[in-house]
Amino acid sequence: MTDLADGLDDHIRSLTLYARVLVANPADADDLVQESLRRALTYSDRDRAYNWRAYLFRILHNVRADHLAKKARDREIPIDDYVGQLSYPASQHGFIEFKDVARALVLLSSEQREVLLLVGLEGLSYAEAAETLGVPVGTVMSRLNRARQSLKHILSDLSDGQPGRNSR
Repeated sequence: MTDLADGLDDHIRSLTLYARVLVANPADADDLVQESLRRALTYSDRDRAYNWRAYLFRILHNVRADHLAKKARDREIPIDDYVGQLSYPASQHGFIEFKDVARALVLLSSEQREVLLLVGLEGLSYAEAAETLGVPVGTVMSRLNRARQSLKHILSDLSDGQPGRNSR
């Protein structure tokens, strides 16, 4: 547990990367990170010891949930109308694999994608991910297992030329 000012750049980089993968729009991701940091600085008790990394990811998770709820209340836009605009043809083999993983991540449920990114990409422990998402550790483990199995199945379907629709 460290002071927020210690390693703030690392926290911002991690939050930004996580947010960009979640929302797939750099401007929206930056807004989520900025709002998360504002809430952390406004509402945290300076005299209390925090695991700042987990605390900031928890705030980001809540900010995203708030934005999604607001967007759902304002108007609903079907994602299927825009899926074709979200991908571009790859020019390199590694880029193709990256795009396959990115497409596969989009096909996962939100709960599976969140836990996979927190544990797999950000390196949070199961306990930190559970704290961030506000769920029990067992739920994190279960979601992570299902996410890994789904991702494996989706990637297999994508490599076979299938869209991955039946992989959930």
